[in-house]
Amino acid sequence: MGSTENDQSVLKLPVIDFAKWGSGSTPEERLSTAKELADACHNVGFVFIINHGISLELLEEAFGWSRRLFDLKIEEKMLAPHPDGPTVHRGYSWPGLEKVSQVISDDLEVGEKLRAVADCKESYEIGSEENDEQPNVWIPKEVFPGFRSFMTDFYWECSKVSHEILTAIGTGIGLKDPAFLLKFHSGHNNQLRLLHYSPIPAAQLENESSARMPAHSDWGSITMLFQDDCGGLEVENQHLPGEFIKVTPLKNAIVMNIGDLLMRWSNDYLKSTLHRVTLPPEEDRYTGPDRMTRSRYSIPYFVGPDSNAVIECMPECANANNPVKYGPIVQREYRLMRGKLQYPDKTPQSATASV
Repeated sequence: MGSTENDQSVLKLPVIDFAKWGSGSTPEERLSTAKELADACHNVGFVFIINHGISLELLEEAFGWSRRLFDLKIEEKMLAPHPDGPTVHRGYSWPGLEKVSQVISDDLEVGEKLRAVADCKESYEIGSEENDEQPNVWIPKEVFPGFRSFMTDFYWECSKVSHEILTAIGTGIGLKDPAFLLKFHSGHNNQLRLLHYSPIPAAQLENESSARMPAHSDWGSITMLFQDDCGGLEVENQHLPGEFIKVTPLKNAIVMNIGDLLMRWSNDYLKSTLHRVTLPPEEDRYTGPDRMTRSRYSIPYFVGPDSNAVIECMPECANANNPVKYGPIVQREYRLMRGKLQYPDKTPQSATASV
C-alpha cells in the first residue's frame, strides 16, 4: 500500500490496479486487491484506481462534452437553471450560486455569511432519469444535441464501476456478504457533476477573497473523480489534522474517496476525509502579470445509497472494544441536513441578471 508521508508538497495516494480485481483474476488476486483498497480507505480515505474499466476514449468524450457545455453562451446554459433551494441538486449552477462548506446549520444567516466569499466555479448536475425526488433539468436538445443521450449512458457506465468498487471494499473489510452494500445502491440516487473552474487571479485565492471549493467531506458512500492535468485538489493529512497536501493528478485514474455514509456504516473504519480545491501546484500553471490560473475541468460521480436506505453500523465493524458510534439515519434525512446551506432558498433576480 502507498504511504501517507508528510513532504509538504505531494500526498502520495495509494495506487490500486483494478485489473487484478477483474473477471480474469484469481481469487487470491481479487482478495489482495480488495484488502489493498480497504487499507487505503482506512489509512488515507483517498486512493487512485487505475485500469478501472472506463475507457480512455469514453473519458475523453465526456470531458469534450463538458468543455463544450461550459463554452455555451450563458443564456443557453441558463435554459437549464439549478432549481431554487438545496432540496433538488440538478441543472446548471453559475459561478457564485453554490457554496460548499462543512458547516451544518438551520440558520440561513450563517449561509449568507459563508456566501460572502464566493466559490468561483460553475457546474451541471445530472442524476438518474428515474429519480422522481430530484428530476433532471436538461438544456433543450435543439440547443445542445446529443448531450443528454451521452451523459445518461456515461452515468450508468460509472454506476457499473461503482458497484465493483463497493463490492471490493466489502470484500476487503471482511463482510460476510461482500456484496452487502449493493442492496442499498441501485444507482438511481447517484449524481454526475460536470465542473469548470474558470481562470481567476491567483491572488484572490491566496488572500481568500474568493474560493474554488472550500474544505468539505462528501455526503454519500463513495466518490469517483475524473480530472484533467491542471491540479488543485488538496487532501487533509489524517496524521496531521488541519494540514492539506496537494495531490498531483494521475492520468486516466479515478480518484476515489470515502463519503460520510460509508464512514458511518463502517463505524469510522473507512475515512471520509476533508478535501478542497485551490491553487494549482506549479507556478507554470499561471499566465500573465495577474497570474491567472488555468481553467480546470473535473467530473465527480457521487455514489449515494437510495433515498430510503437506512444507514447503520455493519455488524462486522463493531465489538465490545469498538462500540457503535452512530445511530441509524435515513439517506434522505442526512442529505437534506448536509445541504441546507449549499444553495439559497430563492435566487435573487440581481444574481441571475449579473451572470
